[in-house]
Amino acid sequence: MTTPIAPVRWEHDRLILLDQRLLPGQELERTYARWEDVADAIRTLVVRGAPAIGVAAAYGIALAARSSRATDAGALLGDLDVALKGLAETRPTAVNLFWALDRVRSVAEGAREQPVAEIRQRLLVEAHAILDEDLAANRALGDHGATLVPPRARILTHCNAGALATAGYGTALGIVRSAHAQGKVALLWVDETRPVMQGSRLTAWECVRDGIPHRLIADVAAASVMARGQVDLVVTGADRIAANGDTANKIGTYALAVLARHHRARRFPSRSATR
Repeated sequence: MTTPIAPVRWEHDRLILLDQRLLPGQELERTYARWEDVADAIRTLVVRGAPAIGVAAAYGIALAARSSRATDAGALLGDLDVALKGLAETRPTAVNLFWALDRVRSVAEGAREQPVAEIRQRLLVEAHAILDEDLAANRALGDHGATLVPPRARILTHCNAGALATAGYGTALGIVRSAHAQGKVALLWVDETRPVMQGSRLTAWECVRDGIPHRLIADVAAASVMARGQVDLVVTGADRIAANGDTANKIGTYALAVLARHHRARRFPSRSATR
């Protein structure tokens, strides 16, 4: 059985991140004990994808609480405020970052009458909850999305909205993952996704890990495979989804939407991650 991909995890009172900059050539996990180092990891793309960034930041605050020498709640909250501001400055486009930081801030402020040890524990519990909830939401999204995938589907995806961009299952790629588990996926076309190559480096790596049949193509080849009738649907991430259904995502997604409409392929945008 394939070991689940875990880009963010907590072990022995430390945060462990899979260094995504080195994939697919090297699988290296890095261990963090200071929030400042977590902030640097977010800033330098050791961890990427808004959901994964949010989880990492929540654990960063848990680390800040543990490393603080404060003996009373007021002093601890002061130290946490420094960490909250520092982490917030790392990736201003990652909406989950601010959502997660606001959530742990509320936990800390709500426990200001508690002993320092209790506040520290509550922050860690909240970080665990954020990770677990993201996994559960991704799995539910994947299973719901898989109901829209026809048998023997040939799917095209762009960038990486998979396990690496989340707590470990994926949004857009989570749909592919669930559909593959149901035996519905004949082939996944993987755009290389220039200039950072998230498709060729990360999505293709996830497919190899999970045994999902796939073929890597240059971004400009998407039009050709659609024109030949070799794409049944397109599944991409969405950094933002407006109330009217409009979406914004990684550059190159708009072109796929236009092509899919022209060639009558389906389009299923799924809430995903900032790159």
